[in-house]
Amino acid sequence: MSNESEIPKDDDTSFGKQAFSENQQTNKVKPVDLKNIKARVDKVHIDGLNRTKDDVVQAQVKELFNAKDFQDIIVNAHAVRGKLESLGCFKTIGVYIDTSQGLDSTPEGVEVTFKVHELKRIMGSINTMVGNNEASLLVGAKSPNLFGRGERLQVDYSYGHKNSSNINISAMKPFYTGRLSKVLTASVYNTSTEFPWSGYRENDKGFLLDFAFDSNESGTFKHNLQYEGIVRDLSATKQATFKVREQCGPTLKSSLRHICTVDKRDEKIFPSYGTLVQCTTEVAGLGGNIGFVKNELAFQTNYSPVDSLTFQLAAQTGFLRGINNDMHITIADNFFLGGPMNVRGFEIRGCGPREEGFSLGGNTYWAAALHFYSPLPFRPGKNTFGNLFRLHGFVNGGNVNNATIKLGGTYEENLKILTENVRCTAGCGVAMKIGNIARIELNFCVPLKLLRTDVFQQVQLGLGVQYL
Repeated sequence: MSNESEIPKDDDTSFGKQAFSENQQTNKVKPVDLKNIKARVDKVHIDGLNRTKDDVVQAQVKELFNAKDFQDIIVNAHAVRGKLESLGCFKTIGVYIDTSQGLDSTPEGVEVTFKVHELKRIMGSINTMVGNNEASLLVGAKSPNLFGRGERLQVDYSYGHKNSSNINISAMKPFYTGRLSKVLTASVYNTSTEFPWSGYRENDKGFLLDFAFDSNESGTFKHNLQYEGIVRDLSATKQATFKVREQCGPTLKSSLRHICTVDKRDEKIFPSYGTLVQCTTEVAGLGGNIGFVKNELAFQTNYSPVDSLTFQLAAQTGFLRGINNDMHITIADNFFLGGPMNVRGFEIRGCGPREEGFSLGGNTYWAAALHFYSPLPFRPGKNTFGNLFRLHGFVNGGNVNNATIKLGGTYEENLKILTENVRCTAGCGVAMKIGNIARIELNFCVPLKLLRTDVFQQVQLGLGVQYL
């Protein structure tokens, strides 16, 4: 046997490289199907509980024990973490999965540990709050998880840049029986708001009781049952017209309200697909001197033929009817149209019945809008700040009046009430998302159809949470 080492030929080298390449491909890690890994949850640990009661946490983690494989465990653990976050009891929540240990462990068993950090007993905050065409400074204090089952007591004071102010004291109690979310909230508030477009200022002192619950486990089908008792004091400005002055003064409204919301959109501000339907019914007249039946319906659907283009169709309508002659309706109950987040191209409350330049509103309205959205040209800041902006084009219109639909009237007569005096505008601009809860729009508008009494605005800057 010779000790000399052989030097491989060129052919041998190429063969060696090919063999090495094939061997490297063979040694590649194959993806593991977690669904084929049998596993079950033996134990669930919650570390960090002090004030929170055990029964509240146990109700959230039950579904973990239904897992039959490792994929189910991961999916259910993520869902349970979301439920624990929604309790409003914890600041941070960590999830850890490990093999089961101990005498009572099973061969396929695992242990899931949630490490939680509870919120402080008293918390304060100073924030900015966005409403429709108004920004406010919000100062608040709250006591979360008051009695260990997610209860919360909160006090808020806000002051807007349009001289509006609000003081609100609310107490919230969640219920954890069953799989569906249920929350009871009671609020006492004092609100002062100016409406210069209609020539009056409104001061409200009221009580609101709200019971919110879901109709499905995904949370896309929600209900709100509300009772509101409110003392309203309307005071006219010096220039207000007589029709506004005669409706001013103190009134007492006591009403029941039902809000039904089905929201299947992928997000609230710039959705790319999904539909929103919201129906609101309010009956006032259980006490006091205000009595009416008020119905509103809002609809929105979104369609994206390609990733860079989204079409959105939105529509709203409402009807307001008095109950009897002993009770009345004031201007504060009417519907209004116009504004940068409503029927664009008009001033706030800029279209509809008016007298001496002041908007009076109406008891019947409808509005519709067709939008298209696309990213900014050349996609600056893609996947970062650029995702907050959209190019925005639209055509919108509507009508508000004091017509009454006749039950015995002909189809043509009732249709004329909704089709006469229609306003319509088109425009384009830029929209920006703020924290996925509000949006800012800067639009250039072109009038297509309007009345002489309407107040048109060619360039509009709008800020709001709700939009047409």
